[in-house]
This record gives sequence, C-alpha cells and structure tokens, in this order.
Amino acid sequence: MTLPRIGVFDSGVGGLTVLKAMAEQLPAHYLYFGDTARLPYGTKSAETVARYAIGATRFLEKQTIDLLVIACNTATALALPQIKAAAHVPVVGVVEPGAAMAAEVSQNHAAIVIATEATVSSHAYRDALQRHGLQSLEKACPLFVPLVEEGWIEHPVTEQVARIYLGEATAQAPDGADVLVLACTHYPLIAPLLRRIVPESMQIVDSAESTARVVKKMVEENLMCHPERSEPIGERSRRPPIAAGSSQHRTFRFYVTDSTDKFKRLATRFLGRQVDNVEHVDLEEGIRN
Repeated sequence: MTLPRIGVFDSGVGGLTVLKAMAEQLPAHYLYFGDTARLPYGTKSAETVARYAIGATRFLEKQTIDLLVIACNTATALALPQIKAAAHVPVVGVVEPGAAMAAEVSQNHAAIVIATEATVSSHAYRDALQRHGLQSLEKACPLFVPLVEEGWIEHPVTEQVARIYLGEATAQAPDGADVLVLACTHYPLIAPLLRRIVPESMQIVDSAESTARVVKKMVEENLMCHPERSEPIGERSRRPPIAAGSSQHRTFRFYVTDSTDKFKRLATRFLGRQVDNVEHVDLEEGIRN
C-alpha cells in the first residue's frame, strides 16, 4: 500500500515540530513548505496571511499531496476557513487539536495559553477552548521564538524569561488552571524547561503533538473506512519523484522561499537530525510552472 503524501505548511521553521511529531507516529511521504522569505506572519494582516497561505497550499497541491497540515498557529488562527475553502484536499490546523487535548486532560476546566502576540490577539485558542467548556488566560511570550531560534533552549536567560512570563500568567489565570497549552510550534523545544517551572500538577499540552495525533487518526480512519483502496487519501496521478528520507517508511522533501542554508541549520535543531533535500522556491513562479 502506498503511503499518504502529507503537505505541511508554516511561515518558517516552527512547523518542523509538527512534522517531527507526525513522523514519529505515522509513516508517510512528507512535503514541508516554509515561507521563510516572508516571515514573520504575526505582523501581517489576516488578508495577507490568507493570501500567502493559499499560495503555499496551491504549490503543495501541485506536488500531489493527499492532506494538508497548517503547522502555523498564526495562519491557522487568522486564515483557516479561507485555506480550507481554497484547498482540494482535507486541511488540519493546529488550534483545534490543541484545544481538544487540553479539554481531555483538564480536571478544572481552566487553562493557560502561551503564544505569540498575533495568536493571542486572534483569540483563536480562547474561542476553541471555550467551545470545549474551558476558561482560559492567553499570554503573549514574544521573546521565546528568538531565544529558541538562537539555540538557547536551556539557557539561564530563557529560564528567567519563562519564569517571568509564567508568573504573570499564573497571577491572572482562572482559578484552578491545570493545563498549560503551548500554542506556538517553537515552544515544544523548551517544554522540558517549562516543565521544571510550572506546578507538577499542571499538564502541558503541545499543539504539535496534538495535531500529529489528529492526523494519524484521520489517516487510519480513512484506511479502515476504505480498505479496498490501494492508496488512502485523495486522487493519485502523475506522482512527482520524492527523495528518500530517514527510512523506507518515511520520506522528506523541504521547500523554502529564502536561504536553504539557514533553513538547514535551524531545521537540524528542530528535527534532531540532519536535513537534506531542501529546495528554494519562488512561490509565484512555483505556482505558475
């Protein structure tokens, strides 16, 4: 049986934590698109984010993907309905899976959400958690992304910043908040550090891990519902070649709109493995060709 081809889209490298979580759970051909020339998305309007994301969606669909994962909290928060409307394959964002898992593990129906300014301003997690019956406090932590990309995962500065952010969040959070939602795909890299800071009774929910679980379930359910199919999702024709990855059960191809060398350097940190097969793509040109 041919493995599914899963497209993964992010504005940069953070979505690689989602890719890593999915690859650990699900054999597939993974095609990752990082719009590195136009990040950060957090400073852009919702209309611009939607336009960029739809462009990336079209590019990935040209690679004959079966499923699209929006591994970007900003794009999910600001433009998921528009992306779904434009796509011709199933689309999964990172907000709803994180909220659903938080609802599963919370005993007190109250959560703290840490995220970027743009994600907090969208209130996407607040609204999703509310739909699941949870109160929440959203806390913007703008320094975490540059600290992670600098490689300061266990640096004393990062720990001090985290203690300040989480101290402020805890003081303002609903009574009994017992879940910390990592609502930025960079944050899983500092999860061990955060674990040392928050109370032992507080669960940490990683939106990358949550999204991977949803994607795995979607693929498995599709296979169970359609066992007669030789390939699980979508229509297959004129497959473009894809380079071999870390094993015969998983392959990886990376596309970026800016420097491939910088992406490789950061991606190795995020994935914990050397990253090859990175192509530079001009998004508009790539869609036209």
